[in-house]
Amino acid sequence: MVKSTAFRRAVGHVQAEFAMSERGACRALGFSRSSHRYAARRADPKELLDRLRELAARRPRFGYRRLHVLLRREGMMVNHKRVERLYRAEGLAVRRKKRRRVAAFPRQPLPAPSRINERWSMDFVRDALVNGRPFRTLNIVDDLSRECPAIEVDTSLPGERVVRVLDGVVAERGKPDGIVMDNGPEFVGKALDAWAYRMGIRLHFIRPGKPVENAFIESFNGKFRDECLNENWFTDLRDAREKIERWRIDYNQHRPHSSLGNRSPQEFVATLKGGIPGRPDSRSLNLGHPERSFRPMDPAGAVENANSAFSTSSLDGADSAPPTGSTGPAARC
Repeated sequence: MVKSTAFRRAVGHVQAEFAMSERGACRALGFSRSSHRYAARRADPKELLDRLRELAARRPRFGYRRLHVLLRREGMMVNHKRVERLYRAEGLAVRRKKRRRVAAFPRQPLPAPSRINERWSMDFVRDALVNGRPFRTLNIVDDLSRECPAIEVDTSLPGERVVRVLDGVVAERGKPDGIVMDNGPEFVGKALDAWAYRMGIRLHFIRPGKPVENAFIESFNGKFRDECLNENWFTDLRDAREKIERWRIDYNQHRPHSSLGNRSPQEFVATLKGGIPGRPDSRSLNLGHPERSFRPMDPAGAVENANSAFSTSSLDGADSAPPTGSTGPAARC
């Protein structure tokens, strides 16, 4: 179906190309002259525009979809198409970097976890202070809820420090069945290996040069860099820790996550535990299917044999002795 805006452009094109009158161009295209001359008289509500500008200024890396979710949370009954139109008219569109095209290859999805603390992912991210001094962050994410229980910030994060951070997270929320990570020296060292063996936690190391096999933490790292590291200046380590911790709390408590039905991670956890009902997916509201049940989506996952690396059966014996042939004290995949 051709919309009125397209008909108006077509009428203008016919008038310019064939030197026709408005009446003749509309008759040739079968379009009403009154529709061609129609101009909208309804003004957009000032309150909505002001609030949209304010939210976009506070969260410059949010697109119109997430801003629409935030507006709906505040009780504004506004259609997502109107938010998109105002968002573009106000020049608020987020600039997107052009992605490098890579060769396509068959992928197999990483098996999605079915409960909290079934699988964690962790990785390091590097950034710098305003004086050029580099620092690192250790990011930890629960693969089901996408919740980030800790982001440790320092100039040096050896294996012993990683173990202390994990001990704190385990004391707060319980231990996971397994942890997915890359082959960094802090992760393959003796400190983490002995800790995992003592705690009965299986360590799964992805293949070198295959970050897609750790898709959950890589997705989180992208959001972390885009919305926090790239949007702030850090004068010193204390300043970096405070700003990053504020962003982590906001991410867990308020930031809508599209793969969680536009809930925040903590809202999703509360829904799983039966504490409070989660907010309905705005897409379900628009489509008129609020009764549809939610199933967590899985990002593009690992390749080749990642399915068997973290199957349910492989985690059943996580609390028992390590399997024969493991490379170290801890059971490794």
